[in-house]
Amino acid sequence: MASRSDMRAGDEDRERATEILQEAHGDGRLSHDELMERLESAYTARTFHDLDRVIDDLPIPRRAGGQLADQIMQRPRSAPAPARRLTARRVARVFLNVNWWVYGTTVALSVVIWLLVLVVSSYGVQHLWPLWVAGPWGVVLGAGELAYRRRWPGGGPRPGVD
Repeated sequence: MASRSDMRAGDEDRERATEILQEAHGDGRLSHDELMERLESAYTARTFHDLDRVIDDLPIPRRAGGQLADQIMQRPRSAPAPARRLTARRVARVFLNVNWWVYGTTVALSVVIWLLVLVVSSYGVQHLWPLWVAGPWGVVLGAGELAYRRRWPGGGPRPGVD
């Protein structure tokens, strides 16, 4: 994985760097000519290293709330998202999603087979046997879905599960 300085900068990152440059110019830290040079460098920057060189010698202004101004692209958009905890609720959701897809595919295939047999056979109208596939399995999956969506009194998620 590439280090932060080797990652490509996006338009939002360049805009943040130009804001820092303009604020530095407004504070009297940069002359107009130097501001123009650095703005051009910021807009043509390809990587975070290029952006960092443009604003290295400038203080990062504080924003509302007293927090540092995003620590100049603290986590670029291209960086991987932080790892999510594996919870029982998340495992249950994935399990249900996979089972719903398998259920839907199986039922659809059963109906197609039923239709083909109906069209090709000379027995006339047959009972809709795919209901025997869809019915019990659907009831079990529906009960699982209801159990997953059940909430404790008060409307919040179950403690320790989310």
